[in-house]
Amino acid sequence: MNKIILIFVLVLAIGTTFSCNSNKSEKIALEKYPTTNPILVDTTFTIDHVAEIQSLQNVEIRTKINGYIEKIYVDEGKPVKAGQLLFTISSQTLQKDVLKAKAMVKNALAEAKTAELDLQNIKTLANKNIVSKTELEKAQAAYTASLARIDEYRANQSSAEIQVSLTKIKAPFDGVINRIPFKIGSLINEGTLLTTISNNSSVYAYFNVSEKEYLQFKEQKKENNAADITLLLANNKAHAYKGSIETIEGEFDKTTGNIAFRAKFPNPDLLLKHGSSGKIQLTNTIKKALLIPQKASFEIQDKVYVYVVDDNNIVRARNIEIKQRIQHLYIIESGLKTSDRIIYEGIQNLKEGDKIFPETKRMQELISKL
Repeated sequence: MNKIILIFVLVLAIGTTFSCNSNKSEKIALEKYPTTNPILVDTTFTIDHVAEIQSLQNVEIRTKINGYIEKIYVDEGKPVKAGQLLFTISSQTLQKDVLKAKAMVKNALAEAKTAELDLQNIKTLANKNIVSKTELEKAQAAYTASLARIDEYRANQSSAEIQVSLTKIKAPFDGVINRIPFKIGSLINEGTLLTTISNNSSVYAYFNVSEKEYLQFKEQKKENNAADITLLLANNKAHAYKGSIETIEGEFDKTTGNIAFRAKFPNPDLLLKHGSSGKIQLTNTIKKALLIPQKASFEIQDKVYVYVVDDNNIVRARNIEIKQRIQHLYIIESGLKTSDRIIYEGIQNLKEGDKIFPETKRMQELISKL
């Protein structure tokens, strides 16, 4: 009898031990994990594009003649007005050429006057048959030649005067003078770069976008003509004035698959300079976007997955397609719906087939904390 009682006690003890271990295993397997549901909302987001900033006008000022820089009337970085004198080049030799051309014009006028008088006299004599018609024709040709010489010497005078005018170099438009590499007394040749001038009253920002973003932009512009865009400066501060996209190139770059945009920004404070850098922020709106937190996903071989909890609280990995990445969130293209329960945190501790105890969190609350 005692042996039977002892065996019963041992069996009961072993059963109790297995039961405890089983309960502990189940307790560990049913660890709590926060879950949430994808949310469907209208969302607005921005995409940054590196931009190259160029002046409205940026022109090289070059000399068209040889000579010495006689005087510089401006300084680097200073504003100038259209027509303002910037440089003068030595012009003594050219001035002599002008005087010589004027003298030749006067001489030609005198010769033409003489030829005209000769022609009139010969006409009189020819009318009286004192001289032949041949003499009359010669006089007529000499007078015509003298008139041609007047035109020739006047053209030479005009050319010499133009050369003199080229010694005075003026600003082609309102702008700011950039670096001046040569100083007074420097010998320069035709075509030498004296400086550049920039009109920064407005600036252009050139940037490239993908074909997908291009299509999104065109679709959004069709729905809403307002296309004000923001320019982020190198210090990540926004430019004080909004800009607009003026034009888009006619074809995509075959190498990159991108297409170039040109935006224009007012710059009344002249803060932006030619050659500056910045970022264009394009704002996009997607209606009824399906959102999940980025931290709820993981990647395997360039594919994105989330853990979905089924009706039995079993974890299942599911591949999803991402439409757009925005700050801390993914806009889902396919693979999820609002009724799905996804694991929000702790996904690194889970594997396919695990059973959990789900703690439901509202997506709105999670987004507000991101």
